[in-house]
Amino acid sequence: MKSCVACKHSIDDQARLCPYCGADPTSGEKVDTQAAIEQVFHTKKLSTADTVLDYARRRQGIVVALVAIVVFLLLAALHQFVTARNSTVSNGPAISLSEIADAANEKTDTQAAPMPDLKYQYDGRGQVMQTFINEPGAVAPAPPPAAPTAQPQVQPQVQPSPSRR
Repeated sequence: MKSCVACKHSIDDQARLCPYCGADPTSGEKVDTQAAIEQVFHTKKLSTADTVLDYARRRQGIVVALVAIVVFLLLAALHQFVTARNSTVSNGPAISLSEIADAANEKTDTQAAPMPDLKYQYDGRGQVMQTFINEPGAVAPAPPPAAPTAQPQVQPQVQPSPSRR
């Protein structure tokens, strides 16, 4: 430990400035502390945007409140605009919804839709049954060719023989 020449307080041997008086401990001269701080810490020059963002970081509550107020004012202005616009659009009396959409005159989904006129063409086999919808001016298709009729073969039935007990 050494003592400061200017104020005679004991200070650390590594100190460049006296923490009590701010003088150089070896010569006793008063030193510009701001210059010494800049020499040691190399302060960065801040732009206007950096200072605004730094201020916003330190004052987050205030910034959030200001943003909320601005949003509220914008919504209030939008409400005033819409209200004024709607008042100029309709000055007449209100119309009830039953006059606009009377449900008694609407078709219900419970009524069955009419089926179109269907003509069936069937040649005896269900796999080839076809349905044709008759349309005005439509030409009926040609009938399918007749299937060759084959005589079914009758197999003789064998009667079981009586079992012996």
